[in-house]
Amino acid sequence: MKKNQEPADDWSIGHISARSGVSISALHFYEREGLIFCERNLGNQRRYTRDVLRRLAFIRASQRVGIPLASIKEALDELPLKRTPREEDWGRLGQRWKVVLDNQIEYLQRVRDDLSTCIGCGCLSFQRCQLVNPDDKMSEEGPGARRLLPGTPRPDRS
Repeated sequence: MKKNQEPADDWSIGHISARSGVSISALHFYEREGLIFCERNLGNQRRYTRDVLRRLAFIRASQRVGIPLASIKEALDELPLKRTPREEDWGRLGQRWKVVLDNQIEYLQRVRDDLSTCIGCGCLSFQRCQLVNPDDKMSEEGPGARRLLPGTPRPDRS
């Protein structure tokens, strides 16, 4: 083995970062979230196997097309650890993403088609606007504010 070359299945976090283009902080985050895994050597340094590169490529490609990280994790949880996923593994996930992406494409086309009307209208009405409040769904909850931050308790309506 040449100097500065690492064994094929024992890569440092710096090497994985350089090979994948994913920052070290993102690798730490993905590890905390259970998207990728590593082992620790006797010096307590992270060591990665080659299959992590495929997982990272999958994560980045999925994020690029708008797949939420939680969905990516669910998909990766179905893949085997310690071996590079096979074509049938990726094919199964690809079919799932196709449905998700088809739905996103349909939604974006509707937004695109409604956008010129909305910009021309300029109303930004929560009652009428098909972009902000499609089919006036918020009216089902009664009068008052609807867009509260997650985790914020709703006001008592009594």
